[in-house]
Amino acid sequence: MKCPRCGAEMTIDGHRKIPLNMCYECGYIEGRSLEGESETVTNYSHLKGLTLTEAAAFLSNGLHLDESAVVKWLSGHVN
Repeated sequence: MKCPRCGAEMTIDGHRKIPLNMCYECGYIEGRSLEGESETVTNYSHLKGLTLTEAAAFLSNGLHLDESAVVKWLSGHVN
């Protein structure tokens, strides 16, 4: 079966309860929609749009760290 996204040959992923075809070239998995993929926001793209304090709050909440320590660490890495 050919991948609808990139056209590469798809392989069967048998590590799931229901085996699905998966493309190892682009990561497409059978059954996922192709429409609206540009609307998907990853954590990395979300972080790129945040200010320093917003990024520190986002990271400290997700990693259960002290927010002031994250701000101190980030301020040393911002150019």
